Amino acid sequence: MRSWRWFLSRVMRLFLRWFRLCPRRGRRKRPSRLRDLWHYWRVLLKSLYYNVLTNSDTALDCVFEPIYWLVDNMTRWFGVVFVSLVIVLTSSVVIIVYLCVLPIIFSTYPVHWILWHLCYGHWNLLMLVYHYYKATTTYPGFPPQEKTDIPTVTLCKKCIVPKPARTHHCSICSRCILKMDHHCPWLNNCVGHFNHRYFFSFCLFMTMACIYCSISAKDMFLDAYNAIEVSLHELLLWSEALNSSYQTPPPAFTRQERMVHKSLVYLWVLTSSVAVALGGLTLWHAMLISRGETSVERHINRKERKRLRLKGKVFRNPYHRGKINNWKIFFGVEKQSDWLTRVLLPSGHLPHGDGLTWDCPSHRSNTMAI
Repeated sequence: MRSWRWFLSRVMRLFLRWFRLCPRRGRRKRPSRLRDLWHYWRVLLKSLYYNVLTNSDTALDCVFEPIYWLVDNMTRWFGVVFVSLVIVLTSSVVIIVYLCVLPIIFSTYPVHWILWHLCYGHWNLLMLVYHYYKATTTYPGFPPQEKTDIPTVTLCKKCIVPKPARTHHCSICSRCILKMDHHCPWLNNCVGHFNHRYFFSFCLFMTMACIYCSISAKDMFLDAYNAIEVSLHELLLWSEALNSSYQTPPPAFTRQERMVHKSLVYLWVLTSSVAVALGGLTLWHAMLISRGETSVERHINRKERKRLRLKGKVFRNPYHRGKINNWKIFFGVEKQSDWLTRVLLPSGHLPHGDGLTWDCPSHRSNTMAI
């Protein structure tokens, strides 16, 4: 036989259950399970995109993430096309120079100018081809994947490995790059610590070659352009003569001469356009080298400079050692003769340092290393 305490506890349980199921006066109460599920999914959704660093830039990055993915994959696959385009266009210019420009130089120029064109043209071509080959085939440099004693500044959220100073992640290569400057589709390679010098030298010598061809072939271009206009005028007269009984004279230029004229126009237009476009890019990178920065660090340092300016402070780049010293470090010049053997002649020497650790001047140790 059950005691009175059992009956009392039973009645209390029924009363509490009835009180919990009865809605409050004036509003409907959601079932507890549905309310718990609602709170759970709301917390789960917020955990996917919200953190203390969330701002408008983060939201825009999330919105444009599919576009970034599409651009990265297209750049990765079209890199081979861009490299092939560079080879084809450069080869076409070289062929035109050998078949059209040099014969005119040999027949009209004095001996000292012929020697100048032969020496300078072949030296520029050699430097251009060498540095482009090295820029495309040299690895930019990667940080070690295993744990080491090398000092690091942060952790890569993509690779989940420590990143040394000046190291950034390339979304196209899907790897972290030492002293990353940018991913160049014309090289189908990242520009980093070990091939930065090759990339800049290629841009410099390509710009010099285009300027050289544009200036050397200017008079030839004007003559060829005038000849093409004459040929077009003759073609117009010939088409009018077909509708009449008059007999037109033979054309002033043969088919081979017309082909030479079109090739010279193509040569001058292509080299002049590339000289302007690539010359601007070369000047931009020369300015960055003078400041001891890369393209990525340029944007980071600009934001840091604005942030410190609001606090009344001045930002100083810890890797800037003066313009002349920056160029010496970049080209690996250690003595005066290196300007000839390492800058003006093909050289495969390694860059200064290993790309993992960087020496900063002592008077700038209080600055922030980017």
